[in-house]
This record gives sequence, C-alpha cells and structure tokens, in this order.
Amino acid sequence: MKPISPAREEAVVDRGTEGAPAVRWVLAALSLSMLLSSLGTSIANVALPTLAEAFGASFQQVQWIVLAYLLAITTLIVSVGRLGDLIGRRRLLLAGILLFTVASALCGVAPTLWLLIAARAVQGIGAAVMMALTMAFVGETVPKARTGSAMGLLGTMSAIGTALGPSLGGVLISGLSWRAIFLVNAPLGILALLLAHRHLPADRRAPGGGRAGFDRLGTLLLALTLGAYALAMTLGRGSFGGLNIALLVAAALGVGLFVRAEAGAASPLIRPAMFRAPALGASLATSALVSTVMMATLVVGPFYLSRALGLGEALVGLVLSAGPLVAALTGVPAGRVADRFGAARMTVAGLVAMAAGCSALSVISPALGIAGYIAPIVVVTAGYAVFQTANNTAVMTDVSPDQRGVISGMLNLSRNLGLVTGASVMGAVFALASATTDITVAGPDAVATGMRTTFAVAAALIVLALAITVAGRRATSRRTSMREQASCPSV
Repeated sequence: MKPISPAREEAVVDRGTEGAPAVRWVLAALSLSMLLSSLGTSIANVALPTLAEAFGASFQQVQWIVLAYLLAITTLIVSVGRLGDLIGRRRLLLAGILLFTVASALCGVAPTLWLLIAARAVQGIGAAVMMALTMAFVGETVPKARTGSAMGLLGTMSAIGTALGPSLGGVLISGLSWRAIFLVNAPLGILALLLAHRHLPADRRAPGGGRAGFDRLGTLLLALTLGAYALAMTLGRGSFGGLNIALLVAAALGVGLFVRAEAGAASPLIRPAMFRAPALGASLATSALVSTVMMATLVVGPFYLSRALGLGEALVGLVLSAGPLVAALTGVPAGRVADRFGAARMTVAGLVAMAAGCSALSVISPALGIAGYIAPIVVVTAGYAVFQTANNTAVMTDVSPDQRGVISGMLNLSRNLGLVTGASVMGAVFALASATTDITVAGPDAVATGMRTTFAVAAALIVLALAITVAGRRATSRRTSMREQASCPSV
C-alpha cells in the first residue's frame, strides 16, 4: 500500500469526522477524561472534616489531600503536554488515564493519611496528563469548522465535574464512606481507558524519524517555580507570612532562571518565540484574569448567602450550584456560536457579559434577596462559558501539530494559576473590605460591603482583560498586514 501524504491524510481525517460515529466516540473518551480530572479537583473538599476525624488529624494536615492534587497538576501540566508532543499523545494519554485510575483505587484503600496524600499526588499527575492532552486531541480529530463545538463540550464536562464533586461526594460519604469518593473513579477510569484505547487515532511519527529532545532542566525549573508560587498562594489560608513571601521570592527567581535556561536550550520546553505572538500572550493573560474573577464567586458567594442573606446550608448549596449549572448548559451552545460568528468576536462578547455581571454584583443590595444574587451570577457564568470556549478555540485552531500538547498545557496552566491566585487575592480583598480579621463572624452589613467591593475589583480585572484582548487583536492585525505587504511584489 502506498503511503498517504500528510496533507491527504489530514483531508481523509476531516472527511471521516463529519458527523461520523468514530469522532463521536473520540469525543466521548476525551469528555470522560475531562470529567474525571475535574471531579478529582472538587470531590475531596467536602470530605475534609470526615477525613480529619477518621485519621485524627488537624485541618492543616488534611488540606494536603487537596493541595497534593492541585500542586501535581499545576507543576506538571505544561511539561506533560510537551512530552505528549514528543513521544506521542495517544500513548501518554492512555498512560495518564491508567495512572489516574490506579491512584484512585490506592486513595480508596489508603490505611494512613500520608499514604492517601501520596496517592493523591500520583492521581494529580494522571489528571495533569488528561487535562493537557484532551484539548490537544481536538485539533487531530475534529475539523476546524467544528473546533468550537468540541471545545464547548469539553468545557461543559469540566463544569459538570466541578459542580458534581461536592454533591456526589456528600452522597457517597453519607451512604457509604469517605473511601467511596475515590473508588468511584476506578470503574469510570477503566471505561475512559477502554474508549481511548479503542478510538483515539494512532500517534504519527515525525517525518524522517527525527525527534526533538526533552528539556529536563526547563521542566525541573518550571515545576519548582510553579510549585513555589502555588504554595505561596495556598499556605496560610489567605494570611501572608514570612514563608509565603519567601516562596514568592523563590518563584520570581525561578522565572528568571527558567527564561535564561529556555533561551539557551536546544529543544526548549516553551519556545520564547511563542510569546512574540500577541494573540497567544493575550489569551493566556486574559484566561488567568478571568479565572481569578471566577474564583471570587466561590470565595465570596457562600459568606454572602449565609451571613448577609441568612440562608441555611442546604439552600446555600443549592444557590451556589446555579453557576456551574449555567456553565454546563452554556458550554456546547457557546462552542457552536463561536464556530458561527468567530472565536475572536465571541471572546470579546463573553468578557463584556462578565463585566456587566460583575458590575451588577458590585452594587446589589441584600434587600433584593436570592434573585438579586442569582441573576448577575448567571450573566457572569454564561459570559465565562462563552469566553473560555471561544478563547480556547482561537488558540488551538491554528496551532502547529508539534505544539498542540504544550499550548494546551499552557492554557490549562493559566486557568489553574488564576484559580489559585483568586482564592488568595480575592479572599484577601473580601476580608479587607469587610473590615474584619475573621470573616466567619462578620455582620451582614460588613459582608455585603465586602462582596460589593470584591466584585468592583473583579469588574476592573475584566475590563483589563478586555483591554488586553483588544490590544492583542490589533497587534496581530498589524503583524498580518505587514507580512502581507512584505510578501506582495512591488509594482
């Protein structure tokens, strides 16, 4: 049989994926992988009090069950994305799903707290692979005209996993035990592994059999830098001390060392030339800013609903589920809209909606009750779903095949860093604006004032994200125009 040229092979793939059952099964495997990795992020939080009692440990000790997972994802997600570009994304994703599944089972049978924490770190490594490579596979298996819809589907599964975690965890803990919240991942992981093994396209070898080397020094420096920053933002639960400052200084030094190492690397983990593209830099920056704002809804919302509106725990949980529910329902339609009207235009539309919602939250009165809170939250969350889908689509559509993994990892990293930063920074803004050292005992008026101030800051951050997006688009247009003029022969 004669070999198929890369161009013809791409055409064959595109024709075969137009509504074909094969691509649907691929998306099923990718969606389940995204669901599991997101579920692993949120399901353990609800179990922390139970785990503290089960192991006779303090909160500071059991919080490492959550931190170990988040740190593994944050520090490794770019590196595993690049590794997938080099050794093959299919084989690495299969290994990641297997690792996640085995680690989930180990978490469920862990006899001691520290073995559970170690297993959670391993589970986080598997989740990092799954998060980094699911978006990268979209470029290989879905035609460009349908990229937005596929990204919207993945965004929907991420939102469902995040929203389902606390409620599913609560049901499993009350009906069975804390071990069930980890063991439930095992059969789902096996299903994801079978689907991925059966339907993901085979890895393609580079022409001529050449393969770039893996940047070990850059990987180590980036992991240490990101780990230092994530710890600085999470340790102390929002109160910055000497250790937090030292970790931030270490992270800043790590950035400098990483940039220097990448400039001299033969095969860098992240090519410095990537950031000369205004669109990519703008997309990563706005993703981090938007995620910082979205974390404010999770940090501030529970206190506002319970202390300013006087809602009980059950009703607070129900109201808080409105946001993730909207994100889940909006993801796929947002992808279709991005495909139809253009990702760049819908990125701006999503940011405008978020700015409007945050502005409304910055002026609402507790007298408006639950409806006064939910209405702007729905606008913010719907805007976020549109932004995230369109932003990811704009970045991933034209990425070269040998860079899909690392770019996907960078997009996920910018989101994670925004969430980590938002938990600390927006929480500090909320506490400062409430004029109290202990927000759990603040009065209703103080909490309402704190929320309004926090979302005024959030609105300002979204306006900044809009400015960065518009500036990035203009710079990209200028560069494109200059290239076109340079390529035109003079008359």
